[in-house]
Amino acid sequence: MKPRITLITLAVDDLQASLAFYRDGLGLATPGIVGEQFEHGAVAFFDLQSGLKLALWPRDSLAHDTGLAKAACSATEFSIGHNVATREEVDAVMEQAQRAGAKIVKPAQSAFWGGYAGYFQDPDGHLWEVAWNPQFGLAD
Repeated sequence: MKPRITLITLAVDDLQASLAFYRDGLGLATPGIVGEQFEHGAVAFFDLQSGLKLALWPRDSLAHDTGLAKAACSATEFSIGHNVATREEVDAVMEQAQRAGAKIVKPAQSAFWGGYAGYFQDPDGHLWEVAWNPQFGLAD
């Protein structure tokens, strides 16, 4: 398989609330909810970076589409890493997420691998790591 990841879909309980968190709270650009005319079609897309989008889709719709039963969620099964250019940017993103309603799971701090990172959960419990890794050499 040649990796061509273009979409990360997060299943959500309340599409409107999750849209507000990501759009209004975190400032991610989106045209809003689309596909409402289709049963199980309502979804919100966000441009993350060139060639990569985030989708928010109701849990019921994802269960329906896959044929799988909804099951208990566990935040430790999956995390999304958001790497930034500085330690200060880690703090700023963590503060923005908290103001937007995120639960801070692990405040930003020096990491054993030489960087600086923290974790938050969105309103549906999805885990995000915000990290500065000096070896990545990211610039704004």
